[in-house]
Amino acid sequence: MTGRRTGRALLAGGLLLTLLVAGCGVRPSPVITGRSAVSGPSQGTGLYLLAQGELVLVLRPAAAGASPATAGVSPATADASPANALALLVAGPDDNERGQGFTSEVPVGIDPVTVTAGADRSGLTVRTSGAALPLSAHAADQIICTVADAAAQVDLAFSFTPVTIVGPDGARPPRPCPIK
Repeated sequence: MTGRRTGRALLAGGLLLTLLVAGCGVRPSPVITGRSAVSGPSQGTGLYLLAQGELVLVLRPAAAGASPATAGVSPATADASPANALALLVAGPDDNERGQGFTSEVPVGIDPVTVTAGADRSGLTVRTSGAALPLSAHAADQIICTVADAAAQVDLAFSFTPVTIVGPDGARPPRPCPIK
């Protein structure tokens, strides 16, 4: 009888283990893709454009022959200033980016813009010459993420710092980049 009990116990244990492994609760899902990993030092300005309605970081190469505003500043760092990054964003995707399907909802009429940092990196304020309140959610997020990344590049703020967009019609509430 001891042999039978041991055999049944092993069979029951094996069956239980098979059921647990087969029904572990993980449901199948579609493939979730991310953006490709950055390799090597980044040279250029990060812009947040839209690809199929989703925010995507696009690295715009540093302008050839860019002259830094101050001695000792690399052209890539000079290009990465928040105001320069926003000027590039307002200009929209270049031909190559459009060819890859990137779009933008940031209207052309919001520039020129200024970017100021709060005390102790507590926040950033973007002042636009165009209306801020009617900006779409995507346009606001593009501005917020682009400014926060550019400010972090030049050590003006952290990349998760909240950004307030202010126009002649009022201010949008401060918000950090939603994909950080």
